[in-house]
Amino acid sequence: MLEEKNDNLQEADGKLGIEITDSTQEDAIETLNSGSTVENEVSEKEAQNTTESEENNHQTALDAITNSNAEESEDETLKERHDIPMKDYDTFALDALVDELKKLIQIDKVMSVKDHIEEIKKSFLLQYNHLIEEKKEEFNASKQDPNEEFEYHSPLKSKFDEYYNVFREKRNAHFKHLQSNLKTNLENRLAIVEELKELINPQENIKDTLKHFNDLRERWKNAGAIPKDKYNHVWNNYHFHVENFYDYLHLDREARDLDFKYNLDQKQKIIARVEELLNETDISKAFRELQDLHRIWKEDIGPVSKEHRDTIWNKFSELTKKIHDKREVLFESQRANEQQNLEAKKAIIAKIEVLGTEKVNSHSQWLVQIQKVEGLRNEFFAAGKVPAEVNEETWAAFKTAVRNFNAFKNSFYKDIKKDQNDNLNKKMALVAKAKELQESTDFGSTTPVMKQIQEEWKQIGHVPKKYSDKIWKEFKDACNHYFDKLKEHKSEENVDEINAFDNKKAYLDILRAYQLTGDHKTDLDAIKKHIEIWKGYGKVPFSRRHIEGKFNKILDALFEKLSLSKKETEMMRFSNRIDSLSDSNDTRKLDNEKIFLMRKIEEVQNEIFQLENNIQFFANTKNAKKENSIVLEVRKNIAIHKESLEVWKDKLKQLRNLNQE
Repeated sequence: MLEEKNDNLQEADGKLGIEITDSTQEDAIETLNSGSTVENEVSEKEAQNTTESEENNHQTALDAITNSNAEESEDETLKERHDIPMKDYDTFALDALVDELKKLIQIDKVMSVKDHIEEIKKSFLLQYNHLIEEKKEEFNASKQDPNEEFEYHSPLKSKFDEYYNVFREKRNAHFKHLQSNLKTNLENRLAIVEELKELINPQENIKDTLKHFNDLRERWKNAGAIPKDKYNHVWNNYHFHVENFYDYLHLDREARDLDFKYNLDQKQKIIARVEELLNETDISKAFRELQDLHRIWKEDIGPVSKEHRDTIWNKFSELTKKIHDKREVLFESQRANEQQNLEAKKAIIAKIEVLGTEKVNSHSQWLVQIQKVEGLRNEFFAAGKVPAEVNEETWAAFKTAVRNFNAFKNSFYKDIKKDQNDNLNKKMALVAKAKELQESTDFGSTTPVMKQIQEEWKQIGHVPKKYSDKIWKEFKDACNHYFDKLKEHKSEENVDEINAFDNKKAYLDILRAYQLTGDHKTDLDAIKKHIEIWKGYGKVPFSRRHIEGKFNKILDALFEKLSLSKKETEMMRFSNRIDSLSDSNDTRKLDNEKIFLMRKIEEVQNEIFQLENNIQFFANTKNAKKENSIVLEVRKNIAIHKESLEVWKDKLKQLRNLNQE
């Protein structure tokens, strides 16, 4: 292990037992030149610890840089994630999150988008799980069958899973490749450190040693990434032994001093650049570049002379702290925005809670309430991030408020559901009736019933949505089947009716030319014969029923010439009319005729009763023995009404006899 190999270095082997840090590794080059003993080194270390304690206020800033560089050293693609801005994905709608995920998985370097995709996943699942909870509550409130299981399929969720699986496969392949390389690279770097230890050998030719040293440095540059938890330790040990080798080159002080000067110049340039970064408005960008400068300072530039070492490092760390402080101010600003978002979300939750207590009594009003909650729900997701420590609490409060609103809403719709189930039973009864009648050929009696149940269907309210289309289709199909048969039947009858019309039209000319013989019985029998012939032709089309009126006019003229009594004439006309209705199989019209006759009989009887009461009044007066003209007129009216009453009764009797037949 690296710790076992490099932590316990002993002077006897030309190795020093010192744990190396950024502030101490530049001291290493002077150690051998000073001829110090181990005790001197320990004292030096203690002094160094004192310096570190004075710089504790900078340590947080330095640790932030070190930790970031250690992580990015493991996988260089992580550097590129800084170039992709992290968006507030909590404000994205579900479809927008899916679109964003689709874009990111197309980027080849998968680890550069890892954090973004995980944030998208968190935001998507947060919203989607909330949606599922709502759908499940709605399902449980409306399900009819207790054994029915909740199912919900979302095309958006399917797309999200598809894209996320692509990312996961790419990430797994990347990690597999990376882990293999990290292990190999670590072994190579540890081997280079071991070779560096062996370079300090006075028996070897200095030129060969320098060549070997330069080869090792080149191999180190190209050795690749190592695990982040090994990064600082391995680099510090490497630099420690590089500095030891510099110290070993004390015979060539001129070359060493030139190298010190070059390194000092490079580090001063870095400091100048950091001073410029203090004026950078994009703090995140400045911090990312500062990370790179720290990496260059540590990994690419060698040590400087001891007289400049503390000064230049302290200046660099002080500037680092200033940028870090500006970054903290930015974070504080972001935290302030998160606090504002929290207050906005609390206000939204409060509004939803109020809506969860407002009573409304109609479906249309509930639709308004539902739209309000949906709007507040969208506002909640668009409000942005809240402080991490209250995120779960805020989310739980939001879910509770929405759940309570849904429960309040569902209690209203449970009552509606009962009414809808009653309506379902009524409509199913109509469906059964329509199916029962759909094959009927008794069109005269069935058609009014079918029309009636269609009217009843219209008067019945809504049924549960899951059954609505099914029972409507069954009812419509049964009705259409019957009326299609009726239409077909009428189409077949139409040919006969047209023939009947043509025959009756021709017969009218014969009837107009008919002349009475003068013999009452002979003529009456002849007229009855004409009526029988007319009836024998059958029904005519409804649009041509006027021909019946023409026939009745000719009959009336013939009846007048026969000098028939009013009653005989009336009864013959009625008989002819009833026969027509009977032939048409229109039972509704026959029933209406019966009702009409009964009403007329009742009216005439009431009128006779009233007239007889009037006569009784006049009989009790002083002039009762001598009837005046008014009394005589009343008696005449009574006689007329009684005659009329007999006619109405005979008509009703004839109609009833027809029904019995």
